[in-house]
Amino acid sequence: MTSDTSTSSRRQYDVVVVGGGHNGLVSAAYLSRAGLSVLVLERLDHTGGAAVSAQAFAGHDTRLSRYSYLVSLMPQRLMADLGLDVALASRTTASYTPWVRDGVHGGLLVERPEGKKTRKSFAKLTGSDEEYDAWTRFYEGVGGLAEVVAPTLLDPLPTERDIRDRVDPEIWRDVVERPLGAAIEERFRDDLVRGVVGTDALIGTFASLHDPSLIQNRCFLYHLVGNGTGEWRVPVGGMGAVTDALARSAVEGGAEILTSAGVSAIRTSPSGDGEAEVTWDADGRSHTVEARFVLANVAPWVLGILLGGDEDPAAKPVGAQLKINFLLDRLPELRSGRNPEVAFAGTLHLAEELSTLETAYAEAAAGRVPSVLPGEVYCHSLTDPSILGPSGEGRHTLTYFGLHTPATLFDADPGTAKASAVARAIASLNEHLVEPIESCVSRDANGNPCIEAKIPQEIEADLAMPGGHIFHGDLEWPWAPNRSRLDTPAQQWGVQTGLDAVLLCGSGARRGGAVSGIGGHNAAQAVLASR
Repeated sequence: MTSDTSTSSRRQYDVVVVGGGHNGLVSAAYLSRAGLSVLVLERLDHTGGAAVSAQAFAGHDTRLSRYSYLVSLMPQRLMADLGLDVALASRTTASYTPWVRDGVHGGLLVERPEGKKTRKSFAKLTGSDEEYDAWTRFYEGVGGLAEVVAPTLLDPLPTERDIRDRVDPEIWRDVVERPLGAAIEERFRDDLVRGVVGTDALIGTFASLHDPSLIQNRCFLYHLVGNGTGEWRVPVGGMGAVTDALARSAVEGGAEILTSAGVSAIRTSPSGDGEAEVTWDADGRSHTVEARFVLANVAPWVLGILLGGDEDPAAKPVGAQLKINFLLDRLPELRSGRNPEVAFAGTLHLAEELSTLETAYAEAAAGRVPSVLPGEVYCHSLTDPSILGPSGEGRHTLTYFGLHTPATLFDADPGTAKASAVARAIASLNEHLVEPIESCVSRDANGNPCIEAKIPQEIEADLAMPGGHIFHGDLEWPWAPNRSRLDTPAQQWGVQTGLDAVLLCGSGARRGGAVSGIGGHNAAQAVLASR
């Protein structure tokens, strides 16, 4: 969604939102509907940030979810509050993981919901029911943790003790208190099963599963906690359907949205309280407005620069993913014989045995593109064929998300390193296909293969996410440490910056990660509580 002018209608606002991504739009919708004057400033010529749909290939009207691709934690309550007319579709397959052992091709199928085929698939891989029973016990425990955490995400921060006392002690220890890799190795015996469990800890997070910082544990929790079920769903019409609905909700509430308005500075009073000024550039001119509150839907590292701080390279986040979008004439056949409409309907895991994940991390940490690149593939068109457009019948989209590809791998020679990473990503897929994926790829209007790849540097250039980090920085636990000071509304909602007039409303806020709107909701609640 775009605006018609680069000039705001007034000089003073209750709230200025810097950044028109999904969290910023959530804040704007809540606050404008509460009667506050709200201005949203977006650097790009459209709102939506990373959660957009785009026509990526010339000659094809297919609209891809180009960056963010699934709706994860967005609570139903938030969608109802804002009147979002968005359909979220469940994928019929949870995951499929092709494997090769002793020259035999097979695949680990996890249905949604799990049933006899899932148990049979585990038994074929491991030779008994023990691994599936361990899988069931573990995810029942994680589900119990999610059921406790999920209802708190739209409330003031609970303390760690509030959550811990309501959770099974063994699950709390395994997910919160020690490296996730230790729990996985104790609970599961099969290398492939271990890796499938561990991969949710590594999406957009560069870490060993044994990292003592527990950053991987926090990532794992965010991937399993959404709406108490952890299910990631496909937005019908693509990710742009979500952010377009949010923009409509904000505008209907009375918010103003200006696009092509790149904010260059945020200034506050010397004492750090009171009002703020926001300056942006548009149409070759500089514009400034005053606001009681500024909500920053940018990474904390970027916010520091806008507030006049130094651009500290050492503090800059480092993203760690390779994104490849494909448009296919047809789905490829798998060597395992599994129906591709089943295998590709959920998350297709590639090269994600635990040993492979750890080797890839070690190679990348040493500055080398992993020799075998772990990654995951999603086929949204199987769940939502509407994204293919009128001329797309019979075609399919594929999205590949590669792990352990930190931005540092591409600094010295981006072109060569990117080509190597893309080639290894495709090789990990082709290993399990009857014919190479290249033979299934559509051609654009210019005769070029419909393949689009993005490394962290390109994501940063496109979206101003520092280091291409999809979470704006390391994720935090979705609760407050036991001895935290929670004196102000901003602290109570986990959106504080140290300045009374400036709050975080994006992924950099506590509880802000992934496509959830939770950071935007919580910043809006802190503003309302402050009034």
